[in-house]
Amino acid sequence: MDAPEIVVGLDIGTTKIACLVGRKTEHGKIEILGVGKAPSLGVTRGVVSNIEKTVQSIRAAVEEAEAKSGIEINVVNVGIAGQHIKSLQHRGMITRDTIDEEISQKDVDELIDDMYKLVMMPGEEIIHVLPQEYIVDREPGIKDPIGMSGVQLEANFHIITGQIAAAKNIFKCVNKAGLEVAELILEPLASSSAVLSEEEKEAGVALIDIGGGTTDIAIFHDGIIRHTAVIPFGGNVITEDIKEGCTIMHDKLNCLKPNLEQHYLKLLKIMKSYVSLG
Repeated sequence: MDAPEIVVGLDIGTTKIACLVGRKTEHGKIEILGVGKAPSLGVTRGVVSNIEKTVQSIRAAVEEAEAKSGIEINVVNVGIAGQHIKSLQHRGMITRDTIDEEISQKDVDELIDDMYKLVMMPGEEIIHVLPQEYIVDREPGIKDPIGMSGVQLEANFHIITGQIAAAKNIFKCVNKAGLEVAELILEPLASSSAVLSEEEKEAGVALIDIGGGTTDIAIFHDGIIRHTAVIPFGGNVITEDIKEGCTIMHDKLNCLKPNLEQHYLKLLKIMKSYVSLG
């Protein structure tokens, strides 16, 4: 039997940096072996703003994950977010030489590779190219064209872009922490893979992940990614509003925030009773 594959995820967030060590089981599931986390000291709204402080936080999170899992970490899959992330829709097409041969994975790869060659705005690069549907000889709605016959192969794509500098700074921080990046993954996509079932994606679902500095959104329907976004608004904004509006010290806020909904509902009930009495 082959040795189990070890997978490591690194989430560089605004408020904390988390490292998770997992092992792929024979059923394709991930068994969690260890988790480490540390306060994020050099990230602002999902973007690295201080290299050295971010490196320190990464090292602390990774060391804790290593201690808990008993596994030495060298390679990580890293999430990327931030208000620089954008998405667009694009349609691509290739014309095959003959109809006699079936459409192969090579044809699909060629079509996807062509999307990575699109010219972006200065300072931007393509992070992900996600096929939504394929069209074979003008026949739409095909999810997997491999094995079909056809000359003209088209596809609608959801393309995710980001700033080159932001991605390079993430790579720089991870490398300075003594690690190698296996893959850079948009955080809403990583989150959706972790928590959404195929049935939910088929029926239609929106994933909303409210972090400290950003809110990640991913929308699925018919099993297809329809929209992604990273909004520069998170829990820290609410924290700062409470701090300024109520003149409460920052270290008291984290204890207060979980109870706000309960107090709000009580206040709303009282206000409604006064309105009905009036």
